[in-house]
Amino acid sequence: MTLTAAVKTAEYTVALAGNPNAGKTSIFNALTGTHQHVGNWPGKTVERKEGLYRRGEALVKVVDLPGTYSLTAYSEEERIARDFLVRERPQAVVAVVDACNLERNLYLVLQLLELDAQVVLALNMSDLAAARGLQIDTEALSASLGGIPVVATVAAQGEGIEALQEAVHRVATGQERKPAFRLNYSADLETEISHLQTLIQADPALREGYPTRWLAMKLLEREFDLHERIRATPGGARLLAEAEAALERLTQRHPEGVDLAIAEHRYKFIHEVVERVVDRSEVGRSPSDHVDALLTNPWIGIPLFLGVMYLVFGLVVDVSEPFLTWIDATLTGPVSGWVSALLVALHAPAWIHELASKGLIAGVGAVLAFIPVLATLYLFIGALEDSGYMARAAFVMDRMMSVIGLHGKAFVPMVLGFGCSVPAIYATRTLEHPRDRLLTALLVPLMSCSARLPVYVVITLAFFPGHARALIWSLYALGIVMAIFMGLVFSRLLFSGQSRPVFLIELPPYRLPSPRNLWLGTWMRIRAFLRQAGTMILGASLAVWLLTSLPWGVGRLEQSYFGRASAALAPVFEPAGFGTWEASGALVTGFVAKEMVISTMAQIYVGETLHGPSQHPPVNVAQDLQEIAVNLLQASAEAGRRLLEMLTPGIALFPAQAPATDSALLRALREAFTPSAALAFVVFVLLYVPCVATLAAMRHEFGTRWALFAAVYQTGLAWIVAVAVHHGARLVGLG
Repeated sequence: MTLTAAVKTAEYTVALAGNPNAGKTSIFNALTGTHQHVGNWPGKTVERKEGLYRRGEALVKVVDLPGTYSLTAYSEEERIARDFLVRERPQAVVAVVDACNLERNLYLVLQLLELDAQVVLALNMSDLAAARGLQIDTEALSASLGGIPVVATVAAQGEGIEALQEAVHRVATGQERKPAFRLNYSADLETEISHLQTLIQADPALREGYPTRWLAMKLLEREFDLHERIRATPGGARLLAEAEAALERLTQRHPEGVDLAIAEHRYKFIHEVVERVVDRSEVGRSPSDHVDALLTNPWIGIPLFLGVMYLVFGLVVDVSEPFLTWIDATLTGPVSGWVSALLVALHAPAWIHELASKGLIAGVGAVLAFIPVLATLYLFIGALEDSGYMARAAFVMDRMMSVIGLHGKAFVPMVLGFGCSVPAIYATRTLEHPRDRLLTALLVPLMSCSARLPVYVVITLAFFPGHARALIWSLYALGIVMAIFMGLVFSRLLFSGQSRPVFLIELPPYRLPSPRNLWLGTWMRIRAFLRQAGTMILGASLAVWLLTSLPWGVGRLEQSYFGRASAALAPVFEPAGFGTWEASGALVTGFVAKEMVISTMAQIYVGETLHGPSQHPPVNVAQDLQEIAVNLLQASAEAGRRLLEMLTPGIALFPAQAPATDSALLRALREAFTPSAALAFVVFVLLYVPCVATLAAMRHEFGTRWALFAAVYQTGLAWIVAVAVHHGARLVGLG
């Protein structure tokens, strides 16, 4: 049974709700392990995660709601979380709260209780709270919130998960259900709430579709997106009219706003609860405060962040390179030989040999070659995020972002752009002002996404192996510099006269990243790559093979349909030093997905070196498998040696192995490019038109006009900078 089918047969559903940085993802991973499915909410672009776990004989479905600070539907994430809880009515809701920031987190918990949800409170990161001297009375906390179960957890280490599952099971199966929680407001508010509640109870559609008291309060809080749904019911128009009349009466007593009066009463209640249940007598200045004094210092924080990213990219290059060589040697050697021998034994026609060697093997090799690079990048970026450092990076970048009229919060989507531009575009929704969202989205694709990284690695290893780490870091830095430059241009020309908003950001507590969570996060991202980009790359590789083979019997690749089209485009790139049909063809396929630049190059430059029907040396499968295993162990040892030596600079812990043999692609590239042209080529790849998926995301969020604008301005910028780099490199003697 597939995971999707199993989800439909689950005995009951549990929703996870919580503030960002409260450890909700760690709880989700601890509950579901690898039994997860990632997609989008119906009709939305916000990520939806579902998973399964077993509790005895019961199969439990877990839905991870978007992280929110409240259920007041100001953002897409809050609307999704609220609507799921109202419509789906999960049998239990796990409210994940940060024990170190209980007062802030309880606001969402209070709203869940007022929604009549069956809540289990997971007091997460309780070890950090204890280390800070915070003593939380869980029994008193439970009693203050209507007797809901409260379970102390340390999700990153798996502590408390068994107790949490038991509490959820008892609540979801009806063994432990408490009376509906009710927070009493001021007399005038209660009068109007009761009046509206009576009207709602008289309407069967509203009475069955919503908790009546909750809906009455939402009308007073002016949740306008609910108005259209209510107006469609028989008594909806009258109910809305009564709500407006109630608001007019209440505004006389609460001129600051009824919604603010309700929120103020909630915060007062929460403050009183925290004062009763939390003992702060042993709280002193935490070690993280001392660390933050250093990391958030504007003069130290920015250089430190740039140094951290330099280290990360160095690790990516050095650790992944031995595995790239191993994959290339395995596919062009034993695997290609096996396929060739099998096809010869089956008397397959020549075109099948061509398809297998130049299309299928080259395409699979291109997909597999990305995995070591991306896995290493995802692993280290995930460690920075889980440790709490990325939030500090956004904070220290606030001053730099202010130069282009944005605040540090806009840097968060830009940092996400180092992974993939598509989720980074959608992450601009967290910005409150449309101007900030659009400006940030125009700059996000200039951040070098992980799809470009394999291009950098291959080119730098071919031409600048001794300076690969510094060059790749420089490319990422160039993307940031170009983003700042274009931000200045856009702020002056497109968004002049608009003020910069105030910046507020939560700094999560420092914590050691969980190896389990890092592995799961890396695996989920790699799996998504294989399922989405990987299939696209393989399909496009086969399409490139077909276009390079048509018309049938073509003698030279440049005479094929693909070669002719690429040759027509090549003169455009002549001033940048790579005006060949091969280079322009690779850039064209890179418009579909940047990962395809290298796969297309592999197909064009080295496709003919793979075994064809006339090349079928004797095959010894056992010997080949032994050779593959030995080479993998050697690659792992070499990657480990490089990792340790980078972490212990200046200390040679192990003797260096002999340099790895160049791959066929590296040798071919050195014959096709000069160093200056290669440098200009990677700069062009860094800056030119975003991939199709990114443009689709921009079109979805901002319209076709802005998507086309992004494509045109980035391609023009890339051409100008690439030409300047090529001629500048020649002036300094790169040739």
